[in-house]
This record gives sequence, C-alpha cells and structure tokens, in this order.
Amino acid sequence: MEKGTTYVGLDVHKKTVVACRMRVTADKRIEWEMKTFETMTADLLRLHDWLSEWEVKQVALESTADYWKPVFNILEDGFEVILVNAQHVKKVPGRKTDATDAEWLAELMLHGLLRASFIPAKPQRVLRELTRYRTTVVRERGRVVNRVEKLLESTNIKLSSVVTDVMGVSAKAMLRELAAGVTEPQALAELAKGRLRNKLQALEAALTGTVDEHHRFLLAQQLGHIDFLDEQIEVLNQQISQHLEQMTRPPADDDGSGASENETGEPLSWSAAVELLDTIPGIDRRTAEVILAEIGLDMSQFPTADDLASWAGFAPGNHQSGGKRYSGRTTKGNRPIGAALNQAAWAASRTKGSFLKARYHRLATRRGKKRAIVAIGRSILVSIWYMLSRQESYQDLGADYYDQRRKETKISYLTTQLSKLGFVVTLDPVPAAA
Repeated sequence: MEKGTTYVGLDVHKKTVVACRMRVTADKRIEWEMKTFETMTADLLRLHDWLSEWEVKQVALESTADYWKPVFNILEDGFEVILVNAQHVKKVPGRKTDATDAEWLAELMLHGLLRASFIPAKPQRVLRELTRYRTTVVRERGRVVNRVEKLLESTNIKLSSVVTDVMGVSAKAMLRELAAGVTEPQALAELAKGRLRNKLQALEAALTGTVDEHHRFLLAQQLGHIDFLDEQIEVLNQQISQHLEQMTRPPADDDGSGASENETGEPLSWSAAVELLDTIPGIDRRTAEVILAEIGLDMSQFPTADDLASWAGFAPGNHQSGGKRYSGRTTKGNRPIGAALNQAAWAASRTKGSFLKARYHRLATRRGKKRAIVAIGRSILVSIWYMLSRQESYQDLGADYYDQRRKETKISYLTTQLSKLGFVVTLDPVPAAA
C-alpha cells in the first residue's frame, strides 16, 4: 500500500460502468471518488481521462459475459488492467450494490488481494476469435447433416445404414441426384465409387423409398447449406493459417506473451508449435490451433502443468467435511479448450499401439468411460505443457507401458491364475530374432 498510488475498481455492466478510484494520502488516510459512466466509446474515453487525472497504476474490473471487452480495449494501452473472477470477490449477501462492488474491488487491490485472470496479447485474442467461430461453424454443419439424416428417415431412405458418412463423395452424389428428381435405386447405386461398389445390392435396397416433392426441396436446401458451410470453414482455415504466419513473438519480458526458448536460444514460432502438437495421438492441426489459441506459447503463465490443468477445468474439485473426503466434480474451466481436449481424448483412445489408448482402457474398466476420457484429456494437456516448455516432440510410452513397468508382478499373477485352473506353467523366453 504505497502513498499517493491510486487503485481503481470497475463494476462493468452492459450499459454502465461504475468506477471507484482510491488512494492513500500523506496522512495515511484513504481517499476515494465514485463515478458512473456509460459504455459507449465516447463515454469510455471520458472514463480513461478521468482515471488519468490521478496516478493510476492498476485497474481491476469485474464483469459478466463479454461486457468487459469494450472497457479493456480502451484502457489496455494506458493502464495495467486486471480482470478478476467474480467468484473470488463475492461480498456478503444483502449488502451488494454496483457502487459497493466497485469500492470493494479497489479496496482489495489496495491491499494486494486480487488475482488476475489470464488475458493473452491481442494477436492471440484475434486467433481465439477465429478458431472459436470456426468451431461454431463446424458444429452448425454437424447439425445440418443430422437434419439430412432425419429427412432421409422420413422418406424411407436408409442410406446411413450402408455408408459410413452420408456426406462422403459417393453418398453426396446420390443425394444430389435424389434431390434433382432421380428415384430409380439402380441408377442411384451406380454412383458408388471405390470399395462402396461392393455393396451395390445393399445400396439399392437402402435407396428404395417414398420421396415426395417437398422432400426433394428440403434436401436441396440442406445440401446447399452444407456446401455454404464447407466454403466458410475453408475460408476460416485459410485466414487462421495466414494469421499464424503473420503473428510475431513479442519479448517474453514485454507482456508475458512470449514463448519459451530452446537450448540454442531460438524462440518457438506459432507454426512450429502447431506442428509440435500435431505429433500427439488424437490431435490434428485444427485441434492444435484451437488449443494454442487458448493457452498461447508462454507456459510461464502457468507455473506448473497442474496449474494449466486446473485453469482448463481438468482438475478434480476438493470436497472435504468432517474429516471425510467426498467425490469432487472437475473445476469449471475454459470451455473451448475443454471441448477440444475431449475430442482429442476420444480420438486418442482409438489410436492403435499408443500409450493413451492403453491408459484409457485401463481406466475405463475401473472408473467408467467418461472419467477415463477426462483423465486422457488431462494427460494430453500435461504433455502439451512440457512440450511447449521444452520444445520437444511427443514421446509415446507405448501400448505395453503398464505391462513392462511391472513385468515380474504381471508374470507372477498370470502364472498363479493358470496354476489355480490346474495347469503346470513353464515359461520359456521368445528367442531373439536373427
């Protein structure tokens, strides 16, 4: 608590911002002023000037939803802005107003009791917006594909029972002809390509249905919508790739957004980081872009891998009372990275010959599939923390890691089980290959 230093608390809403500036006078008394501003750009500029009248070092703001972003955009360059978690600064129920909230934030900052939320540098925030919108478009495409399958069911067309993907090359060609008015199952089945031609008879049976005029109209509209979304996804992919190439790494001591350096002192670029994460089973380039957009390259933002897992919502909650420890749900964390890690975990659980697949099946047997997926997602995130910190590619432990780790114990267990079943067990090692 320094004399003359001003601390500011902002309680941000959609239409108004309640500001409280507080400082310690020479006679060790606390002086403060309160003022309310609207959230239009001109009003926020007046807020900036009002804060500049005193020697403001830090500004703490609390907000719901994304209402903090306009305020942050205006104050970012002139002050050190700290976004705080509303759960960390709750007041006593029944004594809460906008004015007291702003005053409470300023007082907590005055005593150094606030912890800042992670807000990346502007280039990374741009990458976040691009990847998050692409995820929204991809999900919308999935919803439209589901509508296509629902429409086909109402026409007695059972195409999804024969083909793996109704939006594949062959299936999509059949649907286009169906929307154009072709109803002969034989003609539609002949559009099959590749290995799908081995199922011509099944295709003819699946393509036999009762398609009316309004079905063709709806199918044509849905296919056109999917084509539009495919174009949007491709445009977004190109824009994200261009932005990754244009992003430059600022110094690590500038704003905390810099990346780690390897032994030669060379910084890790964003494109190289994407390639690095692509070596992890279950993670492709698009998933790597989403993860990096959320966590960045500088792992100093997260002191340990456990801190990163907790921030992302992949850490168990603590629930203990009366000396008893109860089951705790995972903490609330970053939703975009949570969705990406869950998707990557499901893909990794199906990757043959990988440690993550072996770990998944080991956990799913005892704890269930969903808990196993969360554990796999955490393992992937911990690996990412070390990979970005050390600039090392993913090193898979192998599918037989658990067997080799306690090899003698497993041999003894299996031998005992066979002996109980009435067998005499003799173990002879497999001769080495010539």
